[in-house]
Amino acid sequence: MFGLQITVGSVVFYPVALRLTIQASKEKLIKKIEVDDSTVAGEQIMRIITGKARGLKLKTPNGLSTRPTADRVKESLFNILNGLINFSEVENVLDIFAGTGALGLESISRGAKSATFIDAATTEILRENIRRTKFTDCIILRGDFEKNLRRLCEKTLSFDLIFSDPPYATGLAQKSLMLVAQMNLPKIGGLIVVEHGAAETLDIPQNFSLIRKTTCGSTTAFEIFERTISP
Repeated sequence: MFGLQITVGSVVFYPVALRLTIQASKEKLIKKIEVDDSTVAGEQIMRIITGKARGLKLKTPNGLSTRPTADRVKESLFNILNGLINFSEVENVLDIFAGTGALGLESISRGAKSATFIDAATTEILRENIRRTKFTDCIILRGDFEKNLRRLCEKTLSFDLIFSDPPYATGLAQKSLMLVAQMNLPKIGGLIVVEHGAAETLDIPQNFSLIRKTTCGSTTAFEIFERTISP
């Protein structure tokens, strides 16, 4: 089948078959490297998926105190959001527990006009990622998320799209959802997206409806709520 054969002791080698095996191994290795290019030396690489800043790499924090939303989860989320809203009509985005700012920046890249980011620990990373994208309509609020939400409420600000991506299994997913709803921070018809651990469950706030819940693997889920009526 493979033509010329070489016998060494009791072992028979087919040079053509050997070359095919080596080539297949190389291709498998290259494919693995391409699939795993989201991590370098254990550090996660995050990118803007599409839009004005498509492909741009974002700076990520060192260590485990901040857990950035994985690109595959973000892509799944934004695929769903694309069927619910027109990003070019989104005026204001609020990104709570913003971390790298990936969710708010992805929204602007897709056409949203502006974004406000809240995080207590990643101000410098947020500044760097905003600088990299060259987006100008961005505000960073540093410190406790509840205090910052109250400041926004006092200014009677409202948002078309709100993201909350707190540490899992801390109760902050439910708390942030309820605070945002009670303060009427979403506009009528506005959306709240809450990312949380797959084992967590959330109560639906009054005057809101759950329009989508998706589980990604065994660790992550996100829920999308819509503000339906005025209080």
